[in-house]
Amino acid sequence: MNNDKQEVKPVIRLLRIIMPLVAITCLVIFPPWSIVWTWLRPLPGTVQQQVDAAIEHGLDGVIIYVDRAGEEPALYSAGWKNRENKVPADPHAFFKIASISKLYVALATVKLVKEEELSLDDALAKHLPELIGRIENAEDITLRLMLQHRSGIPNYSDHPDFPWNNPPKENRKSLELILDKPADFTPGADYSYSNTNFLLIGEILDKTLGYSHHNYVKSKILEPLGLSNTYSLLSEVDLDDVVSGYYVGYDGDIKFNDFIGPAGSMVATAEDVGIFVRALNDGSIFNGDEQATYASVYPFEHTGLLPGYSSIARYHKDIDAVVVQFVNTAGGHSWEKTEIIYNRIVKILRRS
Repeated sequence: MNNDKQEVKPVIRLLRIIMPLVAITCLVIFPPWSIVWTWLRPLPGTVQQQVDAAIEHGLDGVIIYVDRAGEEPALYSAGWKNRENKVPADPHAFFKIASISKLYVALATVKLVKEEELSLDDALAKHLPELIGRIENAEDITLRLMLQHRSGIPNYSDHPDFPWNNPPKENRKSLELILDKPADFTPGADYSYSNTNFLLIGEILDKTLGYSHHNYVKSKILEPLGLSNTYSLLSEVDLDDVVSGYYVGYDGDIKFNDFIGPAGSMVATAEDVGIFVRALNDGSIFNGDEQATYASVYPFEHTGLLPGYSSIARYHKDIDAVVVQFVNTAGGHSWEKTEIIYNRIVKILRRS
């Protein structure tokens, strides 16, 4: 037996060297050419030309919002709002903004901290004591660590049993997927993006306020900025006004899937998201030293991804511009394409 083990060890070492080289070689020889072509095409002269070209790469619909200092904000669109009925992309339509929702929840949390209703050093166990023993390290996980995705709490949407095609109608159903599971790491020792963090933050906000944090977001963030086309839940809007969502390899419209978790439940227009991201970055939505506190726990930009929907919302300081991109296609290589298209649009703006 010992001789057999000695003979196997060199083979294992050789495989460890060869397999990564094989993987790299395959990527070079057999690259995803649709992505390569998206990246290599000559940069067009205008944003609209790039948006039009995006549809040629297999994306169903694209909406772009650009707010550049000294210029009137501009909207661009191409493709379909609804593919089956041949309804053209509508730049004013509602879109599921997915994890961009976290920016609003993080800001609401910071405002409550500054109102001294919460502390960033509050432990999860303090506000949700029923989770002691159900979430590992609940006594040591702070609100700060949850906002920073450094809590070590497993991500419920990574669970193999998470029903993407029929999302839970109660947040508790999502939470149950990770209860009694071991932590991913000791609180504060690492970083791991987890939607569970924001599900729990939403629960803490509701308990602290005594009412839904969605109402708090509306009164403290949306109304002061005049964002009348931003809603916390899909159920609050007419579905006919929502962009249809498509997934590569599936023919149907999946906009009817309703995700209610605080990690990604909001719907909004591209313009409203752009106005919010501008206010977040120029400080106009903050009071006192809220901005410094916010900067210590969460970024000022975000991407979003749900079945049928991908989104990017960023501020580019070098050109003083907010650029928001909505694409109603997900799956396959669509995300890589959306990132390439977004970066090309920013390049066009820089060049101009």
